[in-house]
Amino acid sequence: MSKNVSDQLVEMLVQAGVKRVYAITGDSLNPVNDAIRRDGRLEWIHVRHEESAAYAASMDAELNGIGCCMGSSGPGHVHLINGLYDANRSGNPVIAIASTCATHKFGTHWFQETNPFLLFQDCSKYVYVANTAKQFTTMMQRAIQTAINEKGVAVLGLPGDVAGADLEEVPTATQTFLAKPVVRPSDSELDKLAAVLNDNKNKKIALYCGHGCQYAVKEVEQLAETLKAPIVASFRGKIFFDRTDSPYIAGMNGLLGHRSG
Repeated sequence: MSKNVSDQLVEMLVQAGVKRVYAITGDSLNPVNDAIRRDGRLEWIHVRHEESAAYAASMDAELNGIGCCMGSSGPGHVHLINGLYDANRSGNPVIAIASTCATHKFGTHWFQETNPFLLFQDCSKYVYVANTAKQFTTMMQRAIQTAINEKGVAVLGLPGDVAGADLEEVPTATQTFLAKPVVRPSDSELDKLAAVLNDNKNKKIALYCGHGCQYAVKEVEQLAETLKAPIVASFRGKIFFDRTDSPYIAGMNGLLGHRSG
């Protein structure tokens, strides 16, 4: 059975690690909805409003590494913007599929036509419209890798007729390369920090912990125990440290924080 563009979309989302799609279906999104149903590996979570879909995808990315939301022509994908701003500012990799009117309706004042390229520029790292089936695979690969590597939102505009078209596969674009670089301070910087912590003159130490500590919560709490130091969380670190069972947390700082923080 030949694949269409929507089948390839599902395949590439699964390969990228997407587990759930938050969306409201609509005419131009029907081929994608059908491909997800036939494939069975992605969970379609139907929301009441596309804004909720984008916020849910942002938090899915925050917790699981990548998120996906979709909206159909006109008012559908326009509603995604608020949540996509949140994801992009938070550095959460989110793939947003903005299905649009058929290509032959472009520039005709069709009643639900928008310009995704202009609409999503300020809330994304990548946004383009796939006008042909042959463009799609390369664009989708670029969108996924941009979202993951640049930590933000990638929007792909997908006209309804392209979504249902037979796939014109570009073999070099079907695989997404998910690099996982390790970024850490230099040895000299670590030595300098250790010297500050070990210096008996520094009796009052507090640990200010952000999103970068998410995979080292236990180690940070061990350090807090050793130093007898409180932990103050940043806004994005709050979800990992501001727990009721932690004896070290002193609150969050900033505009939405606590006086203790």
